Amino acid sequence: MSGQGSGGNVIAALASFFIPGLGQLLQGRLIIAAVHFILASVLWFFLFGWLIHLWSIIDAAKFKP
Repeated sequence: MSGQGSGGNVIAALASFFIPGLGQLLQGRLIIAAVHFILASVLWFFLFGWLIHLWSIIDAAKFKP
């Protein structure tokens, strides 16, 4: 039983809280994990990385396989 609110998504969301894209990587979504990580890394220089970071957490929490 996986889906929104499942234990796997909670762990993925927590992982994305610490490193953007890590939760997506744990879920096996390599391309989107790289996108989240690279966008967050680049945009932190312009102080907008928190938007991507937040998007990464929410995306990991709401993922339905």
